[in-house]
Amino acid sequence: MKKCAIVIGHKKTSPGASNKSSGLTEFVFNDKLAQDIEQEISGVDIQRVYRRTYNSLPSDINDLNPDFIVSLHCNAFDGSVSGTEVLYYHRSTKGERIAGILNEHIINSLGLKNRGIKPKTSEDRGGHLLKNTIAPCVISEPFFIDNDKDVQKALTKRDLLVKAYADGIKAIAESL
Repeated sequence: MKKCAIVIGHKKTSPGASNKSSGLTEFVFNDKLAQDIEQEISGVDIQRVYRRTYNSLPSDINDLNPDFIVSLHCNAFDGSVSGTEVLYYHRSTKGERIAGILNEHIINSLGLKNRGIKPKTSEDRGGHLLKNTIAPCVISEPFFIDNDKDVQKALTKRDLLVKAYADGIKAIAESL
């Protein structure tokens, strides 16, 4: 059975981006999302990972020896940008393939603009994690948390999002 490390982006004391209208943070949304994905999935060993420190995260994940890694985040910019994207390390062909599989599932669930899969270098935001994990790793940004319409869609279609992640993770495991 393949093992997927699901990383909850950020942590309670550093919750990431937030929605000004609702106060919803990346950490709160993704902590519950990870638990629900874990309940929905079968046939893949899921290991939920919480960040101790940013610098230790890659080695903490590597110690678990997963087959692949999905890091749960939410995008933020200026409150008006919308859409879904998945990031991968620019030198990882497996990461690129995994990003494509996951992005396709999420796009179909939320119906937001497809911003595509995006290669990142070690100098880019998220690059530290993407570069320094042994297993292929992707960072999922299903919606912009600072965009009220995106948040509303993510909350309204949350069950579809959970299923999309579960189906995407199963499809990735089968492709490895």
